[in-house]
Amino acid sequence: MSPRNHHKTLTQSSINQQGWTDYVDERRRADPGLSSTGDIQAQKLSHYLEPHLKNQASSPVCFIVSPMRRTIETILPTLVALNNHEDDDNSNNGSSGKSTDACHVIINGFYFESEGCHTREQVEPGMNAAQITALLSPANTNPTFVGFQSGIDKGWYAHGTGPETRAESEERAAKFYLWLVEFLDEQLYRAEEENAHDVFDAGVTLPEEESELDHDRLGVRTRRRRTTICVGHGDFMSLVLKRIVAGFGHAVEEEGVPHRSAFVHYNTGITELEYFGNGRFLIMSSNQVPHLSSPDDCKYITGGSLKDGWGYLMPSENLLDAEVSIAYADEIQPHVKEQTEAMRSLYLSKKIDSNVPLDDSIKTNVERDSSNEVTIVVKRGLQVVGCASLDEKTGVLHDVVVRPSARRSQVGESLIEAVMKHAKHSKDIDTLVVQANVGGKDLFEKMGFTAVNAGEENDDLYSSEIIRMECKL
Repeated sequence: MSPRNHHKTLTQSSINQQGWTDYVDERRRADPGLSSTGDIQAQKLSHYLEPHLKNQASSPVCFIVSPMRRTIETILPTLVALNNHEDDDNSNNGSSGKSTDACHVIINGFYFESEGCHTREQVEPGMNAAQITALLSPANTNPTFVGFQSGIDKGWYAHGTGPETRAESEERAAKFYLWLVEFLDEQLYRAEEENAHDVFDAGVTLPEEESELDHDRLGVRTRRRRTTICVGHGDFMSLVLKRIVAGFGHAVEEEGVPHRSAFVHYNTGITELEYFGNGRFLIMSSNQVPHLSSPDDCKYITGGSLKDGWGYLMPSENLLDAEVSIAYADEIQPHVKEQTEAMRSLYLSKKIDSNVPLDDSIKTNVERDSSNEVTIVVKRGLQVVGCASLDEKTGVLHDVVVRPSARRSQVGESLIEAVMKHAKHSKDIDTLVVQANVGGKDLFEKMGFTAVNAGEENDDLYSSEIIRMECKL
């Protein structure tokens, strides 16, 4: 991964945000169809998916599709190819006919792209069930509809009151994730009850399968597997994938706060997941375009690049400094504890071998009883940027550390303020005590601490002088 001087673009002043907004608004259509390039991508996707699914998936293949026009048009050639090819089994039985049950199409009203359906902030209802069914008519399929919040007779965004906000997109992503997991779990339960042949332990290879190659996505499989294909949109799929990867605990984003991690997809890019039940996913591949892999087809790869992905992560100016929350010991989750321990090891260890300057770290070598300690953490989103341990009996503050990159902001002040606020509620603490080095002295003085005396000379990596400081509450 090349940095490409990305750090130079992390402020609002480096982009013309209003110009970009105006550009999008002027060209935005509420529910556009595919461009000519999109039509080519859809056809090439069909040429890949038809043999892949015909040879390796059981019937019917389930397609969970966004109600937006461009996603339906993207998957339509694949549906047509699957539902209208000559049925080999029928031919072998002496009969001929079309395979009309090769696909089960579910149009999910929760699966549209972030921001919804609007033109210059004027809400449009989107297509209703009858209009979507008509659009799908070449595929000879009867779709089912879920998640239409105003009913299937009205458009999929008829409930909208304006462009969808970030918080609303997050809430909807949680709903879709839960719906998807429930749907897949139900598939597994039914397969077990019915002793279905297309759900099996993929870790066991039968003798007749020994010559099959796992990476061959087009070859005929001895056992065909139950397959679900979700056809959605880049931004919203990123929100869903974060929940798939991290579960509920680490996926929530706040309004106005950039993503801390994100997924990008090329147009018609494929991410493959295996599902094992109860919310357990295995990511097999991400953002692949095998149907556009030839030298002649590379020109049709669009979207899913750095230019598309940077906007997911781009913070506005000073935003990261403001995104601070406090957690106490009984609230600390494992991923927070892991980060606090890593910070202490990096920035408080005597044996540290690093280019990071440590002379402004805070040293607290006093006798301690960990059973009385509460850990106070400052987080910037999901990242721990400062932490400290407070003895609730003695008022002694231990292991105060702030990440070097956060010291230019207000993180140190937020940390000490949280410590003081918590200490004031303790009946045993009337004075806070800390042993700070020279680099940390200014911060504590700013927060109301005064130097009592200088400690003994210290020959470790931090400082040659340790200062005892106190603050009356």
